[in-house]
Amino acid sequence: MGFFKKLTSVFSSTPQKPADLSYWYTVRCKRCGEEIKARIDMRNDLSIDYDSQDGGYYTRKVVIGAGHCYQQIEVEMRFNARRQLVDRKITGGEFVD
Repeated sequence: MGFFKKLTSVFSSTPQKPADLSYWYTVRCKRCGEEIKARIDMRNDLSIDYDSQDGGYYTRKVVIGAGHCYQQIEVEMRFNARRQLVDRKITGGEFVD
């Protein structure tokens, strides 16, 4: 089997690591102050925004911390057609930059 492994390694390329198509953000709970890091999968979590003029995308997430508070933090984000952040709103918390 060693011969076949060497032969296939000559003809096959090294597998490429898939690009990380995630948008990471951090929010702070207004009630307890806990900072929560969350992510949006840019391939699966975005929905088409039909109200947008440029064919952008929209997502809505509810983030809950791991502490004792369990306050729901609602995040709404809008992206353009190139999946770049255009607008963001938050309820129950604030964004940490």
